[in-house]
Amino acid sequence: MSTFTVVEEQGVAVLTIDQPGSPVNILNAATKAEFEALLEQFRSDQAVRAVVIISGKRDNFIAGADIEEFVALPNQAAAEALSRDGQAIMDRVADFPKPILAAVHGSCLGGGLELALACDYRLATNHPKTQLGLPEVQLGILPGAGGCQRLPRLIGVRAALDIILAGKSERAAKAFKLGLVDELVPPPLLRSVALAAARRLIESGVPRRPRRGA
Repeated sequence: MSTFTVVEEQGVAVLTIDQPGSPVNILNAATKAEFEALLEQFRSDQAVRAVVIISGKRDNFIAGADIEEFVALPNQAAAEALSRDGQAIMDRVADFPKPILAAVHGSCLGGGLELALACDYRLATNHPKTQLGLPEVQLGILPGAGGCQRLPRLIGVRAALDIILAGKSERAAKAFKLGLVDELVPPPLLRSVALAAARRLIESGVPRRPRRGA
């Protein structure tokens, strides 16, 4: 069964991630392959001028990568290949020729946050269950898909290290204050505000942000 559904609304492709049979969304090999295929479809579709990524789960955006895939890795070379693959996917998102927005409600952790960081614009609900973080250190690893680079550039080295090395998550209000999130939205309005933001980026372009860290 497909993990994604797509609805096009006036030039904006709303890409909903909702893994069947799972209480949360995770980034596994099948999900990443389907996502990459959709990106290529959007790239060539002239009717699509922007993409909004949103979750179909009640209180979860993306909970991170599939831990079972980590456990099954046979050696260091396989782990490095998996990390490079994740980096390549996030680079394709960051370099995508059309604006990509992340509309976050619920937990946005690990690879989920790395995906959001690669997007051009991030919205998050002001609900207490919306938390953003990179908890990989709690598993004895570091974020391997670009989070260690993109987060410091976005919010500065000190604030980023506090998140990366402590493995803690920030609520949406704190994430907004740090500059990790561009807009705070009441949960019922997330989709409509994300669509409005996408149309604004289509017309005005992606806002330039000062780099806060090397």
